[in-house]
Amino acid sequence: VDGKVQELSEANNTLTREFYILEDEIRPVAPFNYSIVNKQQINFVASTANPLSGQRQYQMELDTTELFNSPFKKQYTATGAGGLVEFAPGNVNFTDSTVYYWRVSMVPLNNGQQVWNGFSFVYLPNGGTGFNQSHFYQHKKSVYNNTLKLDNDRVFRFTDKQRTLNIRTGIYPATSYTKIDVNLDFEQLDFYGCSYSNLQFYVYDSSTFKPWVNSNSINPVTGLLTGRFGSNIACKKTPTSPDERNFFEFPYDNITARKRVMDFLDSIPAGMFVSVTNFARTSNTTFISQWQADTATFGAGVSLYHKFKSMGFSQLDNFTHNIPFIFFYKKNDPSFVPQQKTGTDDINPLEASYSVATKYITGSFESPSFGPARNWKSLHWRGNTIDPLLKDSVAIQVYGITPNNAEIFIKSVRPATDTSLSFIDAATYPYLKLKMINSDAAFATPNQLRYWRINADYVPEGAVAPNILYMMKDTIEQGEKIDFALAFKNISDVAFDSLKIKFIITDKDNVPHTIAIPKKKALVTGDTLSVTYTIDSKDYPGSNTLYVMVNPDNDQPEQYLYNNFIYKDFYVKEDLFNPLLDVTFDGVHILNRDIVASKPHILVKLKDESHFMSLSDTALLKIQVQYPDGVLHNYFFGDSVRFNPANLGSGENTASIDFLPYFPEDGDYQFIVSGKDVAGNKAGKLEYRVSFSVINKAMISNLLNYPNPFTTSTAFVFTITGSQVPQNIRIQILTITGKIVREITTNELGPIHVGRNITDFKWDGTDAYGQKLANGVYLYRVLTNLNGKALEKYKAKGDDTDKYFNKGYGKMYLMR
Repeated sequence: VDGKVQELSEANNTLTREFYILEDEIRPVAPFNYSIVNKQQINFVASTANPLSGQRQYQMELDTTELFNSPFKKQYTATGAGGLVEFAPGNVNFTDSTVYYWRVSMVPLNNGQQVWNGFSFVYLPNGGTGFNQSHFYQHKKSVYNNTLKLDNDRVFRFTDKQRTLNIRTGIYPATSYTKIDVNLDFEQLDFYGCSYSNLQFYVYDSSTFKPWVNSNSINPVTGLLTGRFGSNIACKKTPTSPDERNFFEFPYDNITARKRVMDFLDSIPAGMFVSVTNFARTSNTTFISQWQADTATFGAGVSLYHKFKSMGFSQLDNFTHNIPFIFFYKKNDPSFVPQQKTGTDDINPLEASYSVATKYITGSFESPSFGPARNWKSLHWRGNTIDPLLKDSVAIQVYGITPNNAEIFIKSVRPATDTSLSFIDAATYPYLKLKMINSDAAFATPNQLRYWRINADYVPEGAVAPNILYMMKDTIEQGEKIDFALAFKNISDVAFDSLKIKFIITDKDNVPHTIAIPKKKALVTGDTLSVTYTIDSKDYPGSNTLYVMVNPDNDQPEQYLYNNFIYKDFYVKEDLFNPLLDVTFDGVHILNRDIVASKPHILVKLKDESHFMSLSDTALLKIQVQYPDGVLHNYFFGDSVRFNPANLGSGENTASIDFLPYFPEDGDYQFIVSGKDVAGNKAGKLEYRVSFSVINKAMISNLLNYPNPFTTSTAFVFTITGSQVPQNIRIQILTITGKIVREITTNELGPIHVGRNITDFKWDGTDAYGQKLANGVYLYRVLTNLNGKALEKYKAKGDDTDKYFNKGYGKMYLMR
């Protein structure tokens, strides 16, 4: 068990047993899940998980939502035995391109919890056959990676991503760190600046957090080179890089530039993130007092100072001398608290970090497995963008799934919405899976998939149907035949080829016995076949389990296999009774050392109480004879040994052997016989043995009567040797004067055999006419004739009966 003791082999130390839990539930079968239905009249079929669950009540619901709470909802009931349960709604008009959900359940017993199992399909009258996802609850069954999701408002969205914005700045040249450095998740967005005494702005997209890009162009009014939004020109990062930066710089030392800053801030769309730093040097002399004075030109409360203060930059009041500052806010979003930080002097650098919620810009999701299919035909999908501009990047990947559940990438469809799949071998890939790769670097909004569908030819679907036909006893006597029958129905629109059957009996010792069942007929739509077999229970005593499966091991592709098999326990009452063995020599049960004929008729009978396991096999009996010389002879069935099998029709289960040997040697023999019944029960713990003697010479012993004296009747006792009995044997009874008063013939004496005899005939003391004789002494003698000669006298060792005879006459006494 644990390998701690060294053994020659551990192969026989373990026991493995498969088991299957038969659930008490019912599952939908047809229409298949995600299938395309193109006909109005639909027969809904479900299968019970335990086909032998017995008589139950079932419910079905049909709706246009998986919640089954819409005004359209339909309900149906059915009652029947386990196996196939069919519902045929007659009051439904299906609508083109509509997805329908249907579910089935057993009505629970004893107020138990109701278990529902459901499928969905789309009605497309001109859609052919295949598989489809086009509804919210169907799309919810897809598997989404962690960067993309389908929300309950039925919109596909990229998920949130927390990122860290780090800004470092200082006043040039008082500090060793003088450049502005902006990093996002430790990846540098941009650095330093283009000119001092400027406010430097970064504008970040609210979803992607991608900064706006500043590039140069000619101002059509002034004809001068300028940056975007009237900002300073964007200087090069390096001598060879383009004239563009990720920030916008505006001077703050003159009123005209400060007005451009206010206009720029007003132009930023709501929801955008903005960071502001001052790119300054120690020689700067312009501070907020000059900014506040702009109200004389723009009006009360209108200045860059007031603009920043209204956005929440309260620490701006500290900017009355050369200090660094950082201001970070979200345009027009009251839920976001503006972040601000100011230095205390122009010597020390300033650094701030902010955690911001952004969106992923790429993601994917996978459909459930579609199939199995007999042939793959084509892929169709449709989606739409929710952006003002089409910036989505979409690819549909097709994966094949092998019978061993390995997923293999086959093809990527980009950007076509219709493509052929006929090149895919359905035998190699009976299932397909679709994967949508979604990217949107501009708006972080994925493409909104409306539907994707695959046109294909279906494979057939069948199920065991004990409600149509099922027959089997579950308790029988050993040897009794079990007639098994089970129906299997094709419930699909596709025909089966010839169907393979697996038939296995697992016995009480967990040993499986596979029984060969010939292939069944091809099964067209709606047709039913019967699996039949007669089980001989003699080899299966005790508790057994029968496993029957149609189309085992997916011998030919099929939609579902869980409803193709049954497990059935049956109990065989083991035959534990020993048979009875009976042996006679010439019709007589002999005792040890009895004399028998040298050519006896030995009849061996084996009787069993079983009414089903006929004693019809010669191997059930074995006979041997030990000769006087001690040699043991085996006798086989042939001329001298004839086997008579039992005939159960006679009402008795008895087999017999007619053994007609010839023992030419005088001496002592031993007859040995053993027997067993079909179940292996022996007729006794030891063989039957009996010793006998053979004397080939025909002789007869003294004839004695018993009892003597007698009152009512007396029988005669004598022994005969040889190979046969005399043809004639008579007993004469005489008076003491020699008058014969009664002669008893061979026919009256009854059966006579070689060996010890006690006559069935009993003399009652009457004469030849039936008259009672007087009390007294009578004489008797025996007369024999074998082949015209009288038998000589036989005298066994220790026989002292001669004293009762005088010249061959014996004496008897009648006393009434």
